[in-house]
Amino acid sequence: MGMFDFFRVPDINQGVKEYGETPGAVLLDVRSPQEYREGHIPGSRNLPLESLGADSVVPAGKDAPLFVYCYSGGRSRQAAGQLVRMGYVNTRNIGGIAAYRGKVEY
Repeated sequence: MGMFDFFRVPDINQGVKEYGETPGAVLLDVRSPQEYREGHIPGSRNLPLESLGADSVVPAGKDAPLFVYCYSGGRSRQAAGQLVRMGYVNTRNIGGIAAYRGKVEY
C-alpha cells in the first residue's frame, strides 16, 4: 500500500463486476432505507450504517465476501471498518452509487 492509496477512491463499477464474479459474495447497500428505495444496484441488500452494530444481522457468514457501497463512499468506508471490527474478514468498500454506470432497481 503506497502513501497515497488512502486517498484513492474505489471504483464502484469494478467492484460490482468483481462482486458478480465472486462465488458466495454479498452486496451491501449501507444507505438509508429511503435512499435504497430511490434506486439500488440489483442484488444488493440494504443494511443501513446507523443500524450496524454488534447485534446486527448481516446476511452472510464471517468469512463471506462482502462488497459494501453507499452514495459517495464515506458511509461504506465506515461500514466496512465496522464490519471488520465485528469479525467479518473479507470485507471491501467499493465506493458510491453516484459513480455507478450500470442498471439500478427501484
